[in-house]
Amino acid sequence: GVTEGYNGTIFAYGQTGSGKSFTMQGIVDPSAQKGIIPRAFEHIFESVQCAENTKFLLRASYLEIYNEDIRDLLGADTKQRLE
Repeated sequence: GVTEGYNGTIFAYGQTGSGKSFTMQGIVDPSAQKGIIPRAFEHIFESVQCAENTKFLLRASYLEIYNEDIRDLLGADTKQRLE
């Protein structure tokens, strides 16, 4: 649906140490252990490359909410809290 204009969200929730980060990021090698984020990006960019006569605007954010603090994990300073 995201390639048809719908917003998409992946929400990981659970106790500390339960594997959320590994599930989202995974590891590059072996490729069978890539996480949801790299797999989703691959799928989206493959779809964009195959589309004809269509323009796409892609935006991504990777936020952490912990103890009521929000951090942008793609930002220059991942320790800085967001409002």
